Parts: sequence; structure tokens; C-alpha cells
Amino acid sequence: MASINTTPLLQELDSEIEDNDIHESLAVRDNKPLFKPVEPRDKFNTVYLIFYILGIVTLLPWNFYVTANDYWMYKFRDTKIHNNSVTGSKEINKTPLQAEFTSYITVASATPSLLFFILNAAISHRTSANKRILGSLFFMLLLMILTLVLVFIDTDKWQYLFFVITLTIVVFLNVCSAILSGSIFGIVSNFSPIYITATIGGQALGGIFAAAAEIVSLALGASSTHSALVYFLIGNITIALSIVLYIVLTKTVFYKYHIEDKLLTISEFGSSSSTAQLVSNRVVWKKTWICGLSMFLVFAITLSVYPGVTVLIESEGRGNGNKWNDLYFIPTITYLLFSIGDYLGRISAGKIQKPKKESIILILSLARFVFIPLLMLCNAQPRFYWAVVFNKDYQYIIILFMCAISNGYLANIIAILAPKKVDDFEKETASLMMTVFMGVGLALGSVMSLIMVKLL
Repeated sequence: MASINTTPLLQELDSEIEDNDIHESLAVRDNKPLFKPVEPRDKFNTVYLIFYILGIVTLLPWNFYVTANDYWMYKFRDTKIHNNSVTGSKEINKTPLQAEFTSYITVASATPSLLFFILNAAISHRTSANKRILGSLFFMLLLMILTLVLVFIDTDKWQYLFFVITLTIVVFLNVCSAILSGSIFGIVSNFSPIYITATIGGQALGGIFAAAAEIVSLALGASSTHSALVYFLIGNITIALSIVLYIVLTKTVFYKYHIEDKLLTISEFGSSSSTAQLVSNRVVWKKTWICGLSMFLVFAITLSVYPGVTVLIESEGRGNGNKWNDLYFIPTITYLLFSIGDYLGRISAGKIQKPKKESIILILSLARFVFIPLLMLCNAQPRFYWAVVFNKDYQYIIILFMCAISNGYLANIIAILAPKKVDDFEKETASLMMTVFMGVGLALGSVMSLIMVKLL
């Protein structure tokens, strides 16, 4: 149907917006159809559930790598002391690779993520979402298979080379993860907020899933390598399943309905490269920069201590031969509890959606800085400078849970609010910008985590 210009001729225009930005906005609005079909039903909540699973997979490499603490402690152990397994050892002195590996893996994850969050925002209108999503999922699967193969290989005599290979895999995995995450959020921004909440909730649920898988693999009573085999196999199966589910998603009537406007715009202008010029990044930035700054602060503060510092925090009863203290404390408290708190925060934000003022959200994001010294003062080992103030398990649990729930709540509130600050045709760009701010926060926080570990 031919488009109709519905813009008032005498409409007042914002003096801060340049003429070319005005023409771009008018061009997009003029090409929207006057009428849109009635929204179809999401039968059996199929689309909702698929977005949930895709949310899990966007952070699956990160969650599975940082949660496999027992495996990494085994791979980087002092082989002269620990010949078989680190599980249940009374030895609390860690090798440099054991103590710093999580911080290095955080940096190796966040830095490429930031670069490709930005790149993904730049090329989103030039490359189809299907190519970006399916391509990243396939490469992610190949890299996770390589991770699985390395479990079988004895790396005791070349630990540093294994360290470098592992970090290289992590870099490429997070390139895929960044492209996948940015693309998924760009798509889901065209749906109602409950679908954004599903995707973000899926990311948090991914942490729970990874921690639970690690605990189950440890509970099997097998060696560190056999537990890791089960663990990473679960990750590979999950990614393979997500590829199938995404293809199913694109075939649903509900999905096609919500991307109809974008497809119409592309077809009328002849190519997706023309569409890229229709949205002004500068205008979207002006509307959403406070949300972006808040998103940056949330993740920079969290990543500066989690998991780099928190993975070093030990139970007060460690070394007494109790499996809870020696084996299950870190995967259960550091990873599972944090992920549960993060998940509850995100789900609560989707239901409450308050506060709605950007300034209040910014203040709350800044206030989370208090968690950095609080967690540094917990029983992290080894340490050389800071004294342990909170040496009880329950104190650490309370602090960590509050950090987690505030992280999830604010992250989701910002993700929901940002697309509401812009016009419909700018929603995808606004969501992509939030992923860039998140990437900057992750990168800075990961670098800060290395410093925090050294300051202990």
C-alpha cells in the first residue's frame, strides 16, 4: 500500500536537531504504512520461550568458562604438589595462574566484546540479523567443541601455552557472543517489554544454568577432568539446540509481524545500506545518554569485583575436610547465588518497572560503588594488603546477594527504559547503544578486577 505523509506542515521542530536529522526522521515516518494488521497471538508462548533460551546462550561461553573453577584450578595447579586433583585439598596457597586466571579471562572476555558491540551497532543495518545470529552461533559451537577436546589433553607440561590457547578461545567466543547479544537485543527491541525481560532474564538464568551444571558435574564424584567433560558437553548441546530454535523463531507469524515495518522499509529503499542512513545516532545519543551512563556504571562496578575477587573468597571452614567448604562453596555461593540474585532482580524489574526517572536510576547506579570495598574486605585469599573484616560466610552471602540483585534490577530497568525514550524507528539503535555502554562497562570493570586482585 502506498505510504501517506501524515506529518503536520506547521509542526514545530527542535532547534537542536540539524536539517539532515529532520529529513532522516521524516523519511522513515513517511514510509510507515497507515494501517497495520491485528497482532497475532504468541501461541504457547513459543517466541517468549525462544527469546529466553537465546538470552541464556548470549552469555553461555562467559558463564561456562568462569563457573568451571574446579577444572581451571586443576589445569593450573602446582603439579609438584597436586598430582591428581585439587578437589578437597587443604592447601590454600594458589599458584599465580590459579589466583589470576579468572581476572585474565574477564579481560579477555570484555575487551573483544566492547569492540564488537560497537562494530555490531555500526553494521547492523548492512548485514541481516539472520546472518549475524546464525553465523555467531555456529562459530560459538565450533569453539566450544574445541574447549571440550582440550579437556582430554594432558597440559601439565605446557600450562602457560594452554593458558594462552584458552584465552585466545575466550577472545573469539566473546566476539561471537557480542555479535549475537547485540543482534538479539536489536531484534527484541521491536517487541513488547516482556520479551526484553525474557531475553535479559535468560542471560541471568544462564548463570544459574551454568552454576547448576557445574555443581551436578562435581556431585558425580568424578575427577576434575571428567566433571569438566560433562559440564562442557552440556554447553555444546545447549548451543546446538539454540540454532534449531532460532530457525523456528524466524518462521513464526508472531515474529514476522513484529519485524514487518523494518522489512518494509528495506524493501522500499532497495537495500539495507540505505536504511542505515535513516536513523541518526547523534539524535538517539541525546535521548538516551543518561541511560547509557547508568548501564556503564552498573557493569563496571560489578565486573571490578565479580568474579575476579569473589572467586577468591573462601569459606570460613575451608581446609577442615568438609565437602561443602572445600568443594561446593565457590560454585554454590559465588556463582549460583549471584546468578539467582541477578535473575530475581531482572524479573522484578520487568514487573515493577520503577523508578522511571533517569536521574534516580543514575544515582542508584553510582551508589553501587559501595560493593567494591565491601567485597574486598571479605575472606579472599591470597591477600597481602587489606585485612579481612567480613570473615563469616553469612556476611559474604548477604553482601554478594545484594550486589547481584541490584545489578539485575538496574540492568533490566535501563534496558526497558532506553527504547521508550526514542521513536519507534530508533528503538533498535537505542538498544544497540545500550549494549555498547554495557560493553564499555564490562571492559573497564574487567581491567579494574586485575587491579583489585593485586590490591588484596
